[in-house]
Order: sequence, then C-alpha cells, then structure tokens
Amino acid sequence: MPERPGPTVYSIAAHRGFADALVAGLVPRYEEPGLGLARLTLLLPSRRSQRVLTEAFTRLYGAQGRGGLLLPRMAVVGDLDLDETLGSLLDPLGAADIPPAVDPMRRWLMLADLLAEEMGRNAPEGAARLRMARQIGQTMDRLLVEEIAPNDLVGPLVLDLLGNLSTHWQRSLRTFIGVQDRWLAQLRQWGMVDAAQRRNLLFAHAVRCWRERPTDRPLVAAGVTSAAPALARMLRAVADLPQGAVILPDLDLALRPEVWDELGCAGCAPGEGEHVFARGDAVTHPQYHLKLLLNRMGVAREEVRQWHRRGVRAAPPERTQAISALFLPPVASRIWVDLPAGKRRLAGVRTMQTANPDAEAQAIAVLAREALEEPEKRVAIITPDRSLARRVVQHLRRWNITADDSAGQPLTHTAAGRLFLLLARVASDQAAPVPLLALLQHPLVGAGTDRRQWLAFTRELDLALRKPRPAPGLPPLRRIVEQLTRLEDHSAMLDWWGAVENRLNALFACACEEEAPLADQVDCLARIAEAFCGLDLWAREDGRALSTFVEALREHARAAGTRLAPRHLASALRDEMECIAVRPPYLGHTRVAIYGLIEARMTRADLVICGGLNEGTWASPAARDALLAPAVLRALGVPGVDHRIGLSAHDLAGALGAREVVLSRARRDASGPAIPSRFLLRVQALLGEQAEAHIDARTPLLGEAVDAPRASPKPYPRPAPRPTAQQRGVAIAVTALDRLRGDPYQFYAGAILGLRPLDRMDAEPSPAWQGELAHKILERWHAARKSDPAARLRPIASCVLEEMNAHPVMRGLWRPRLLAALDWVESSIAAEPQRTPIAVEQRGKMRHLDVQIHGRADRIDRMPDGTLAVVDYKTGRPPSRQMVAKGFALQLGLIGLIARSGGFDGVQGEPECFEYWSLARSEKSRTGFGFVDTPLKIGSRKTGLEPEQFLPLTEQYLADAITRWIKGDEPFTARLEPDYQGYNDYDQLMRLDEWQAIAEAPSAAGEAAA
Repeated sequence: MPERPGPTVYSIAAHRGFADALVAGLVPRYEEPGLGLARLTLLLPSRRSQRVLTEAFTRLYGAQGRGGLLLPRMAVVGDLDLDETLGSLLDPLGAADIPPAVDPMRRWLMLADLLAEEMGRNAPEGAARLRMARQIGQTMDRLLVEEIAPNDLVGPLVLDLLGNLSTHWQRSLRTFIGVQDRWLAQLRQWGMVDAAQRRNLLFAHAVRCWRERPTDRPLVAAGVTSAAPALARMLRAVADLPQGAVILPDLDLALRPEVWDELGCAGCAPGEGEHVFARGDAVTHPQYHLKLLLNRMGVAREEVRQWHRRGVRAAPPERTQAISALFLPPVASRIWVDLPAGKRRLAGVRTMQTANPDAEAQAIAVLAREALEEPEKRVAIITPDRSLARRVVQHLRRWNITADDSAGQPLTHTAAGRLFLLLARVASDQAAPVPLLALLQHPLVGAGTDRRQWLAFTRELDLALRKPRPAPGLPPLRRIVEQLTRLEDHSAMLDWWGAVENRLNALFACACEEEAPLADQVDCLARIAEAFCGLDLWAREDGRALSTFVEALREHARAAGTRLAPRHLASALRDEMECIAVRPPYLGHTRVAIYGLIEARMTRADLVICGGLNEGTWASPAARDALLAPAVLRALGVPGVDHRIGLSAHDLAGALGAREVVLSRARRDASGPAIPSRFLLRVQALLGEQAEAHIDARTPLLGEAVDAPRASPKPYPRPAPRPTAQQRGVAIAVTALDRLRGDPYQFYAGAILGLRPLDRMDAEPSPAWQGELAHKILERWHAARKSDPAARLRPIASCVLEEMNAHPVMRGLWRPRLLAALDWVESSIAAEPQRTPIAVEQRGKMRHLDVQIHGRADRIDRMPDGTLAVVDYKTGRPPSRQMVAKGFALQLGLIGLIARSGGFDGVQGEPECFEYWSLARSEKSRTGFGFVDTPLKIGSRKTGLEPEQFLPLTEQYLADAITRWIKGDEPFTARLEPDYQGYNDYDQLMRLDEWQAIAEAPSAAGEAAA
C-alpha cells in the first residue's frame, strides 16, 4: 500500500459484505510469492471475527480455484461485552512493567466484602450484596474504559451537580466512591490493576512501541468500532503506520455534511466548560458511535476513503443509499417526502409478521430450511432474543439441522449446571419436595445404580409427596418412606432412601450454620454432586465448564474469606452461572448460524433473518446505571445508556446490507400485544406505498402448514361411552352417587377406568386434606373417650398434626382455626349427654339390586328415643336443601340406608335425624367456628324435603341410577345434568372445551325461540 500523508482509514459499505469485501482487497494488496499473507497482521474485534475471516479467505480461494493458503496473523483486541481478553500481540511478554490484572471473580468477591465494610448495617445481605458488587464492578469498568480518574468523581463537575441530585443518587454516589477508594487501596497493596485499566495500559504500550519503532510489516485493524479513548488512540497509531490501515464497517461517507453535524458533538465539546455529550446528540443513530470514534482518533470523515472491493455475493449499491436514508436523524428525515424511488429501494428485503413467538420461530425455521435447498447458500439468523433463538434451534431439529448457535446456552440451563443449583436449593429449602424430586429425577443422578429402579423409587416418593408441604428436614421424609415400605413391604426402597439420606445429611451439615465460608459450601456441593452422579458429572462440555467455575470460585472465595448464609447460596450461584456460556465442542450446520447482535458483527450470509423486531427486544430498553446518576455520567463525559440503541441500529444497518434480508416480528409476546421495533417502523415508513409489496405472507402460512393436520378435524362430540355389562359391574360409593347421576362420565373415569387425579406438589391445604385431618383427630378423640371420658381434643389434635408432618408455616396458619372448630365440636357433644355416639369413622356396606353400596360414616349417634342420627363432618359449607331436593348430595341418605340394613357393625335402628356438622366460620358459634345444619324441611323451614321422605327418595334415586347405568345400557354421558355442581377432575379427559360450546348452542337456541 503506497504511503500517503495523514491517516489511512477506509470504510466498507454495508452492501459490499464486510468480511468478503475485506479479504477480496487484502489478498491482492498484501499477498507475497511464497509467503502468501503470512507477513500481514490483522487486528480484529473478537474471536468470532477470526473465524468469520478465516471462512471468508477459504471461500475466496475456493472460488478462485487456488490451493493452499497461508493466512495472516490475527490478533484480537478483545470485546469487553464478550468477556474476551487481548491477544498475545497486544499483551506481549515484553510488557513486564505493566502490573498484572486482578481476576474478575476475585474482584467481585472482594468488592462484596468492601461493600459490607462501607455500608455497615445498611449493606444488603447475601446474594443481593454480591449482585450489587457486580454492578459496582461494571460501573468501575465503564469509567476505566472512558479513562475517568477516581478523583474526577469528587471534582468540581460532579460537586456542582450534587445539590440537584435526589437523596438516593447522593447516597449511591457516596457508596460507590467509598467502595472504589477501598478497592484501589487493596489493588495498590497487591500490586495489581483492574483488567480494564491493564487493557488501557497495554494499548498505550502498543502505541508507544509503534511510534518509537514503526513496524515494516503491514498491520491492519479491521471491524473495530469501539470508541474507547485508549483504543481510539491505538487505532490512530495503526492508521499512521507506513504499512498500517484502519478499515471501518458501514461508515456512511455519502451522508451530507449538515446531516453529519446534526448527529451532535460526539465527544467534542462545542465550547469551553460544555459537555462533550450534549443533550441534543443523536446517540441512537447508527453512525453516532462511528463519529465518536473518528473524533477520538482525530480523523475527519473527509479523510476516510471508500474500500472499492466487494464480496462474492454483494447486494446492489442502491441498498447502501436506502440504508443511509432509512436512519436519517429527525430533521434530515424530512426529505423522505421527496425522496425518489431509486433511493428508497429495498429490493431483496422482506418483512414478516406472525401471531406469536412460536409461530415466528417456526416461520424462521422454514425460511432456513427452504434456503438450504440452494447449494452453498448460507443463512444467518440474528436476534437478541435468546428465547426465540432456542425455539428456532428446536424447530430446525425437525429436519435434523443443528444450527451453529454462537451464544451457546447459560451454564444454568445445562444438565450439570441445573444439578449444582438443585443441590443448593435442596440445602437452602431444607429438602422441600419440588427441588428434592427434581434432584432425584435428574438425568445425571443415580450413576452406578440400576437407573430404572432408582426412578421407580423416586416416583413412589413423588406420589407420596403430592400433598401440602411436610415439615422441613429429612426426618419427616424418612417417616413418609417408612410408611410406604410398610404399606408395600418394600425394604429395598428403605435401603435406597438410606443412601440418599446419607448424602443429604452431609449436604445439610455444611448448611447448618447461620453464615459459613463460601469456599467450604462450594466444596461440599461439588463433593455431594459427585456422590450422586459419579464422574459423569464432569464428562461433557457443561461439566467441564462447571468444573472450571467451581475451581475458580473455590480458590478466590477462600482467598477473599467470603462468607455467605446457606439460604442465599442458590441465588448467588445462579446469578454468577447465568453469565457463563457453554458452547458445544463441535460446530453445528456449516450453512446455518444463529447470532446475537455482538456476535453478528462482521458476519455475512446470503440470507439474513433478523428476528424479534419488537420494541423492548430490538432495540432493548437501555438499563440505567444503578449507582451513578445520568447527569453525573454526562458531566464526566461518559456516553449515555441510549448509546447502545445506536449500536443496535448499526447492527441492523449492517444486516440490511445482505443480498436477501427478512425482518421478522410477532404481533404478541408472552405479556400481550407487542409494539413493532422503531427500526422496523422506519423501514415501513421509508418504503411508503411499496411496503405492501415487501410483506412475506407466504412463509407464515407454510409454518402453520407444517403442523396442520392433513384434513380438517371433525368436531369432537360429547363423550358418552358405553362399557360392557361386565365392566359396569362396579360398586357404588356413597359419595359417588352424585357423580353417577349428575356427570356419569366422571363416575365412568373414576370407578370403571380407575383413574385418580394427582394432587399438586407443595399444594395448598385442600378441603380433602383438611377433612382427612379433622376426621383423623375426631376418630382418635372418640376412641380415647371410650377409655377416658374426660379426654380432651387439643392434645390429640397436636399429636395428629405432628404425625402428618405438616409444615410449620401451614400449622401456624391453619391450627388456630382448626382448634377453634374442634373446641366447638367438643362443647356441642358435651352439651347433649343423652345423645351417645355409637359409630365413628366406621365403614359399612349393603347390597341393593345386587350392587354393593359402601361408605364410611363420620359419626352415628343413638338418640334418647332409640333412633339414629347420622352426622357428616364438613370443613366447608354443607350442601343446600335445594340440591338435596333435586336428587343430589344424598350421602347422608345412603349412610342412613346402610345403617337401617345393619351394614355397620354394632349399629341397629331407624335413622331419623340427618345433620351436617360444619367446621366453617359461624357468627353464632361461641368459638367463631362450627354450626349444625340439616338438608331437610324441619321446624319453621318452608322449603326442602320432609324428613320422612328423605330415605324413600334416596332409595328411589339409587335404584334409578343402578337400573340405568350399572345394570342397564345407558351411556355415561359427560355433563348430563347442568345443575350438578361437582368436581372438574376429568374435564381435560373429556375434552370439555372442544364440545361444550357446540353442545350448549342448540339448547340456547331453543330457549331463545321459546
């Protein structure tokens, strides 16, 4: 490259394709016979760009039919956003005078301790303190990158603002300054510097070396767009070298001077004492950060030359003109009204809208699959939405396409990472059912054992824990396992639980202190994890990443002396592990790649799909600095957070330079209707009347057709199964007659198919659980009264609550109400000594029309006249008289029929009294809970059945049900009686939502006609 006065700076237009255009120009300029490009050194922004350029060189030489290739030396500047370090060229062994950098994890832990010292009692605890320490570190790095000295925070620019700041910002500023001072003192003691500071020192070292001893070898910085002052000075030094050059991506050289000026001062204060970033700066414009970079380099835009090489599959030149017009700032965008069609042409750019994110992912996958039909066509899917990216990956697997997902997945989403966090949750939650069962069912757990047997025992424990949460700790769980083994005579399960319990005991031993060393807790988690999984835990890429994380955290936590309460361990680990990306050791499909915004820079493909173009995703809302007020940052000369929106706009501008581009969005997201991205709205506004022609309506339809049935499904009819006579021959429980008459399908599902709904894990105390508890207490009490008439209810209730392993919180919330209701039961029975309970929680049965009727009587009393009183305890409101009159809620009547037939041992007599004893709230009760109700017409009541009609009518309804469904051929129709207010346990099985509206429509039409 010939020498010329002034810096050597180039720009590659968006339509040319940066990587392909770059190598197309580098090869003829720098290739030497026998050496190829070996003497050339490239400074690149990230490791991803190294791979992109290598692929571009390979494509160019392949297209030219050439053989071997000597690539240039590629050095990485290191993208801080990607947590990358400098390459060896910029971090040489000769820079011994530059202090070493402190490890980021060590700094994070030390900042948390210094924060506690600074704030004292006001410091946040546990994971919150570690989170705040991370924010302090990020703010420190931000200031270091911008070369803001610590003294500047107490300089006149900030002190003049202090009185205008709110108390919150003043307090945050003081905290940050205090922690930073303590940290700098610690660094001086260690003889180390922050990584960002060392980066600046290394840049300065490189600049000094190049200026004192200019290299005679070609040195080119390509694709570096960071505007950090130290990096800008280094780029200027490269541009001034005799064989040096700086090549920028997508700098708009055709932008009119007045439009360039409208972007703002961009780091150059318009006058003495004024801010370098004015309030009116167009920081969200895609060219703003490039203007800032040029200003800091000391290079005028007029000195930048156009790179005239183009990629193999470049887009038409009109595309760059349209992109320039697309992102004009507000005042300049007025020319859109008179803009000729040639300058708003976006041929090859399509917009696509789908109903929801899943439909969007499906449509994107269809686009990628369709593109692969064309040989050598490459597809790049660019989106900042990781959820959308994961959906696309899964949809592509339908066609055995494994996309090359550059971001990988967070360590927390991998098998090894989830296991580590589950152990921490089990310890902090004291073996709560949800994390415990998730741990035992984890695919890595159970190494060295019979996996099928392990899962069988785990599932039995799962079924036993589907109820309100038991008391914390392992002893309640052991009692549950012992009950299971007694019921099923399964001693092997007890041995299995013993092995699990031993490991968990070791885990809880590390978490028994109020606050323990973090290193010891991590040691314990790693040891127990290996006990559960064996060496398989560390065998794959996620295990290796976890191992590296554990070793680093253990080392630095021990060096820093960090202590943490075990209850905060899971949250602290999750926050840190979320930042660790795990990538597979092998690459995915060679022609399909998924990128985030940072990774997508410099990449180019034949088809670029920009997904998730909704506001809040692209561009994402800028996160304000949590510690320094925006006014303070502006006074210090730090770019505002809106600066990142401009970077996102530049990313989109670069993506629009591809030959074929699809801009995709979903009309709704998980939270509701979504707003289109401001960038997409600009595209539609620029296209104007041509916008309709750029809409891709075909691909979303193809995406829907992938999963659509071949033929339209017929409407699902109301279920009405007709089992065989042999299948119908089942017994009827006294609680099941209502279901048989009101919703026969539910009876069919429960009694004939034998299906039982599963309770939820960690469920709230259901009425059934509360009733079971109350019945067990009353049964114990009545049994105790036979030997001791003075036995009291409260001690027995406490004993039963302990036996049921109820969680202390639940006991505390429900126990007062329960005891108040039981006190009412005790006093009510004592108030009628002439009324004697003769059967309590006793099972009975009878045969009616050759069908067994069975049930359990809560209580049967002998009245003074020798008749029987049937009592049913209810924890809620009892059924109404109207329901009984309609033939439902006949449980009392059926118990009475069984008692009259002698179906209960030791019970003889005629039932005449039927009562519900409700434990619900009652204003008339002395204790506030409990009342007696009867579903019959007695006393002054004007509605309901007469007492003498109750048993005959119950018998009549029972005979009718048996005749129709048990002995007859009546179908078990779903929701037969609309008035029946039963349970909805089987609504999903009967597919209620599919046919209910259709079934109700004719009846509604008939009512309207009447």
